Amino acid sequence: MRAAILAGGYGKRLRPLTEKVPKPLLEVAGKPILRWQIDWLYRHGVREFVLCIGYLREKIMQYMESLSDLKIEVYYSVETEPLGTGGAIKRAEEFLRSEDVFFVLNGDVITNLNPTLLLDRIDDAVGALALVQLRSPYGVVETDGEGRITAFREKPLLKNYWINAGVYCFRPEIFDYLPERGDIERTSFLTLSEHRKLASVKFMDVYWRSVDTYKDLETVSRELPEVVW
Repeated sequence: MRAAILAGGYGKRLRPLTEKVPKPLLEVAGKPILRWQIDWLYRHGVREFVLCIGYLREKIMQYMESLSDLKIEVYYSVETEPLGTGGAIKRAEEFLRSEDVFFVLNGDVITNLNPTLLLDRIDDAVGALALVQLRSPYGVVETDGEGRITAFREKPLLKNYWINAGVYCFRPEIFDYLPERGDIERTSFLTLSEHRKLASVKFMDVYWRSVDTYKDLETVSRELPEVVW
């Protein structure tokens, strides 16, 4: 089974770190984000990877050539200009169209959720999305019926709110909905959701983080050694 990793962005919020190193190669807890993703997908049976690359792509290619401990096939879909997440997947069609189903992953996500569960839910839908619980950006104060404070909770997961985890399983029909340029979240997903063509799996009690800022780098580096894979 193949998985496409969207790894072509500039990583602007992580500058100056990303001025010479592409975001997927930034290290957290001792190894690059991209390696965490490949190891995770490898554990779930993925052996063929399509890397959608653009910015500092030569460095990503060099890094992949240095990997000798995994028996994997790697294909490259190259953007000469930013195409957005939808456009990047569309550009990789030649590597994915022949697959019955395939995974797509945002290039800044680190998680231990089981992506194969998406395969069981796609059924007659065009795609299935992994959903995780929203984490509050602030600490939460709990009170009793009289307004007395009973507890402080530091940035808890909000049990009733779910967000797109950036982990997808698609059928090749997705290419009929993708733009040549633009983000899949703002184009294809809106159309597909209107026609109830997107399935989902809600993941609880999993590790999930998106690495977007310096603070994320620090947080993930601190948390990963404790994660059960």
